[in-house]
Amino acid sequence: MKLVNRIYLDNNASTCVDPHVIQVMTEVLRTYPGNPSSPHSFGREARQVLSQARQAIASYLKVRPQEIIFTSGGTEGANMAIRGILGALTQGHIVTSNVEHACVHSVMDLLQHQGIEVTSLAAGLHGAVLPKDVAAAIRPHTRLIALIGANNETGVKTDIKAIAKIAEEENVPFFVDGVALLGKEPLEIPAGVSAMSFSGHKIHAPKGCGFIYLKSSQKLLPLLHGGLQEYNRRGGTENLADIAGMAAAIQILAQTLPEASEKMLKLRVYFEESLKKHLGEAVHVNGEGDRVCNTINLSFDEVDGETLLAALDMAGIAASHGSACASGAMEPSRILLNMGIPLKRVRESIRFSLSRYVTQQEIDRAINIIVNLVAKLKAL
Repeated sequence: MKLVNRIYLDNNASTCVDPHVIQVMTEVLRTYPGNPSSPHSFGREARQVLSQARQAIASYLKVRPQEIIFTSGGTEGANMAIRGILGALTQGHIVTSNVEHACVHSVMDLLQHQGIEVTSLAAGLHGAVLPKDVAAAIRPHTRLIALIGANNETGVKTDIKAIAKIAEEENVPFFVDGVALLGKEPLEIPAGVSAMSFSGHKIHAPKGCGFIYLKSSQKLLPLLHGGLQEYNRRGGTENLADIAGMAAAIQILAQTLPEASEKMLKLRVYFEESLKKHLGEAVHVNGEGDRVCNTINLSFDEVDGETLLAALDMAGIAASHGSACASGAMEPSRILLNMGIPLKRVRESIRFSLSRYVTQQEIDRAINIIVNLVAKLKAL
């Protein structure tokens, strides 16, 4: 993807749409005007496109097509899964963490106000909760475990496989926010996971589309009531072109992973090591746990993060000060603070996130610009 001398390193906020995805969407928009729920030929043709997209996604994840429910994105998916699994309950207990994305964190606050008990486990400097802590937190009246698969700010991965085994043994539904995990490495959903949410615009598909995996045995109270779409679990006419594009994006993942993961990891390691070589002990990686291949959260001693972010933008580099869903307010990162990182260091932190389109030349240019800007800002 050519960005005219600009360097896009904010792919955890959103990714560019793959050219093939655009082609698929354009073809659907031109060719299929019908509503997938309509009984006539136009509707049947649209319904076939929808069915093929569902099948493609299910095939990639090795799940059943009827276990894929299309949504508008990660936030709706998380709300649908968490609130839908709990249903009409006003009592009970949930195990979560203190480093969840806003779409889960905010729902937990709401549920607490409604009478649900919430245990928010500490991720610590590691950056993700440990399976043993999840197991210890489960109570007789625990109704849900809700955890992020890979943290959107630090990239630190949660041991989903081990926690899924615990959930299965304890017969507790387990929801995973998979938005920051999909597309970073081959993904197989463990048997103990009840539901998992995903977003199209994090995998080179358009904004405004997503899906959840919902285990066929898991009951779900619909979040959106209306028609009988999505197996009567999500009312509303499906966004056919975006869904087809998202399915195409996932088919590209099947073709490009794990090679793309290895490329991103190589560039990430090179980026980090080069900055440490130039800046020494003045640069720190936030999150000690194993990370996805594309995410780098760094703090630069004695350099204000917002000032550096603005300078990077002026120099043509896109990065972020935290989650795009929260960074508009430019508040210190809730995630990093909850990990136990001191406020001063949190204010000095910047997130860089790669995609399969980032090149070695772009990384080299970014390193040179960052090193020079840090030196200038320190000299002020």
